[in-house]
Parts: sequence; structure tokens; C-alpha cells
Amino acid sequence: MPRDTGIDTLLDLNGTLLDQESGYWVKIEAWRVDVSGVVPHGIRYSLTLHEPSGARVLGYDNAHGVKPGGRFRYAGRVLPFDHRHRHALDDGLPYEFESAHRLLVDFFADVDRILREVRQE
Repeated sequence: MPRDTGIDTLLDLNGTLLDQESGYWVKIEAWRVDVSGVVPHGIRYSLTLHEPSGARVLGYDNAHGVKPGGRFRYAGRVLPFDHRHRHALDDGLPYEFESAHRLLVDFFADVDRILREVRQE
């Protein structure tokens, strides 16, 4: 498997706060961990978009497992750790981690979508 060079970019962004105008901001946290069954890419991360009050309105992370959807929720399934939260009260939906580059692209596409929606209100 080729090396995921996007991981270096993600790690370099650790601790970054990005102003998104109108009081919205992005926070990026990422650090190396031992490769395991729940973190096969060896990176823990949290990418979040916050509204002016500081409340999280979007998040991509792998800090905890999420229950897979469907009728047989616990039938021998491994709980995925990579997931996304679509709003502050969302427990999370599985996110298929393909690469760190794809993670950043997907996250910022969602940030752009949410900010477009907010600005149209």
C-alpha cells in the first residue's frame, strides 16, 4: 500500500484554528497513535466547524465508536471509529477513511456547504 502523504499535511495542521468569516471557525487536531484494529491509519483526529457561540456544528473524528445503522445493529459488527457528526446533537455516522487528503477534502466540502446554507438564511 502506498504511503499516505496527506497524513503529514494533517499532522502539520494540528492545533490550527481557521477563521471562516461571520464568526464561524474551524479547529483541527491530529496526532500519531499506534496502528490498531480501530485506528488502522495510525492517526487520531478531530476536525470541527464551530458557530460564533463556540458550539460545534460539524465534526469529523475517530475518538469513539459509533453504532452502525440498520436492523441488526449489533450482529457481529465492529463499531467504526472514523465518523462524522452533522450537527451538535448527532451521535455520528460512520465515515470511510480512505486517506488523510480525502478526509480534508470531504470535511472542507461539508464546511463550505454548511456556510453556504447559513449565509442564505
